[in-house]
Amino acid sequence: MKVLLCGGGTAGHVNPALAIADFIKGRRPGSDIRFVGTPYGIESKLVPKAGYPLVTMDVRGFKRKLTFDNVTNAGRALAAVFRCKKLIREFQPDLVIGTGGYVSGPLVWAACDKGIPTAIHEQNAFPGLTTRKLAPRVNKVLLGFEAAATRLKCRESVLVGNPIRREILFADRAAAREKLGLAKDERLLVSFGGSMGSRRFNENIMSLMALHCEQGAFRHIHAAGQFGIKWMPDELAEQGITMQRYPKIDIREYIYDMESVMAAADLLICRAGAITLGELAVMGKPSILLPSPNVTDNHQYFNALAFAEAGAALLLEEKDTTGAALYERVSSLLFDDARLAAMQQAAHGLAIFDSAQRIYDSITPLVTA
Repeated sequence: MKVLLCGGGTAGHVNPALAIADFIKGRRPGSDIRFVGTPYGIESKLVPKAGYPLVTMDVRGFKRKLTFDNVTNAGRALAAVFRCKKLIREFQPDLVIGTGGYVSGPLVWAACDKGIPTAIHEQNAFPGLTTRKLAPRVNKVLLGFEAAATRLKCRESVLVGNPIRREILFADRAAAREKLGLAKDERLLVSFGGSMGSRRFNENIMSLMALHCEQGAFRHIHAAGQFGIKWMPDELAEQGITMQRYPKIDIREYIYDMESVMAAADLLICRAGAITLGELAVMGKPSILLPSPNVTDNHQYFNALAFAEAGAALLLEEKDTTGAALYERVSSLLFDDARLAAMQQAAHGLAIFDSAQRIYDSITPLVTA
């Protein structure tokens, strides 16, 4: 089977595409799978690292007001459609799948024009702009949340959940902790706010580090993101906080070995994107969720609320978040084994373990039809 996958901009769009690709490869080892993405998004790093070829396109989002940039970006999108049609003619895919982000638009649109079977996967309860535009044209829409169906006009939709990479599904906690050099009873806090690196999120984590670094009571791995890594270490250093002085603090741009780091973690602080929550659920990880307020229809808040109401997480809105508020919650949770165990069980109860299988079962009829 020859498949073109497209999704980019954030790890939340790229990781589902990688999970789908890996599952297809597992079922059909001879499949030829290629990706389309941008040269500047996180896909430019994650896709080649996963071993898949990546064709890059210069596609950018539209602003919600009339600007010259929108005119320029419209031209880029149109040029990308023509380039995608050329790619389709040359590669002759059996199937094209989009997993979100602006780069999905041109490829899926071109595939529809060419009569290639198409599917898109929407991770969130509130569909993004690209999904809403493509949904009426594609053969099938795959949903991460059932509520998204009421917000889309499409030929056919099916609830499949959000696919989780095999590395996450089958990660071993003991092996992961040994790999990271953690002592038997040493606690690990992991925090990450997205591949770009939210300034406000990073500032709150920086304040948290200032409160706990002197004690050295636990390890803390933090992913600052593409932009955060440029300023966060320097600003911490101005406060006398460096990884050399405080070796239990580990600041990275991105956690490339997330399967190991998450498996080893005792508690996580993160946003409430659909894929992140899916990973927390299948791993049964207790968390403190700080939903991003800068997303469509505030959908991360409602994602986080579901986990909080189930007892799997603590919910803290960004407007209420400070380093002190985080420190209070981390301190109350990280060494409370009974509470961590209860949150772990609650998280597992929210998991959909066979999402990739459901997606595979949904898309293969499109190829054989």
